[in-house]
Amino acid sequence: MIIEQRTYTLHPGKMAEYQRIYEEEGFELQKRILGRLVGYFTSESGVLNQLIHMWAYEDMMDRHTRRAALQAEPQWQGYLAKVLPLIQIQHSQILTPTKFSPLK
Repeated sequence: MIIEQRTYTLHPGKMAEYQRIYEEEGFELQKRILGRLVGYFTSESGVLNQLIHMWAYEDMMDRHTRRAALQAEPQWQGYLAKVLPLIQIQHSQILTPTKFSPLK
């Protein structure tokens, strides 16, 4: 198993708008296609205006297949058109659980 951690730094003042659009238009579609949501968070200290979400996949091929299916969805493309202008920076990191991690 792998975990993808995605961190989006939003423009100041855009957090509520992003979350509203995501909850209304992106969440169910993303959850249906990507599968296993580990968590979705906001930052309260350190770098502010950040959303951090983590998704679990069987392996890199599973991630690739699921992400490609998501990108192929017209509904997802419409959603992206609304939220991409709210984002300053996107960062993606692939994490591999240790043998003693509770997430395996």
